[in-house]
Amino acid sequence: MDKENDIKEQGLITEQPSHFDHLEQMSALELLQHINEEDRNVAMVVSQAIPQIEALVSAIEPKMRQGGRLFYIGAGTSGRLGVLDASELPPTFGVPETWVMGIIAGGDQALRHAVERAEDISEQGWKDLQAHHPTQDDSVIGIAASGTTPYVVGTIRQARKNGLLTGCITSNPDTPLAHEAEYPIETIVGPEFVTGSSRMKSGTAQKMVLNMISTTLMIRLGRVQGNRMVNMQLTNDKLINRGTRMLQESLGLSYEEAHKRLLEAGSVSRCL
Repeated sequence: MDKENDIKEQGLITEQPSHFDHLEQMSALELLQHINEEDRNVAMVVSQAIPQIEALVSAIEPKMRQGGRLFYIGAGTSGRLGVLDASELPPTFGVPETWVMGIIAGGDQALRHAVERAEDISEQGWKDLQAHHPTQDDSVIGIAASGTTPYVVGTIRQARKNGLLTGCITSNPDTPLAHEAEYPIETIVGPEFVTGSSRMKSGTAQKMVLNMISTTLMIRLGRVQGNRMVNMQLTNDKLINRGTRMLQESLGLSYEEAHKRLLEAGSVSRCL
């Protein structure tokens, strides 16, 4: 019996029964309060994983400094969260879309619609990654609450065999995914409020960890000055106004002069 099937037979923590029952008999207030009770535990669990997160970030940073890229790969909620985090980095930090990329089982269609059995093909993730011509300077983080998703496990296995740096985020201990990755991150949040619905606590933990990884990397790579997003893209009036106020405060300019300089330069960082 292989490791993956052995764990499935034993039962994953993310598949265990909720701590709450008879949910359909609860009032809206009771449901909201109990969901919030469960969510409060997530931040504590993530804090316990900081040493694992730090190890992965510290390994990725030098790779990205020499031109390597970071890929997130997942299925379902995990894949969507990876794509979300990656897509928010260019407007926030002014980096190319190729610095950090999210890949989801089933392709972009799966962002809005379930793609049947896309996550069950262990060879497909590596094939999808090949479209981006990965090199040994690149890093791959597999995201799977169960830690058993074939699409993700297979990708991390092949990526590591081919010399890429590999990490993962999972909500179960000692999983096939964690065994394949060099830098596993395990956020053991316990059973979900709705049994098996890993879009809830597991998804919240994944979002927190992804925010921590990408934001720390962007700061370490010089995309933030002080505490400000000085490289953000000026894509709307709100961001132009924010950039103008940054220049006002930093350079002691009038709003009009700061606004003029910002639009001429195209970013706050070019004015400082």
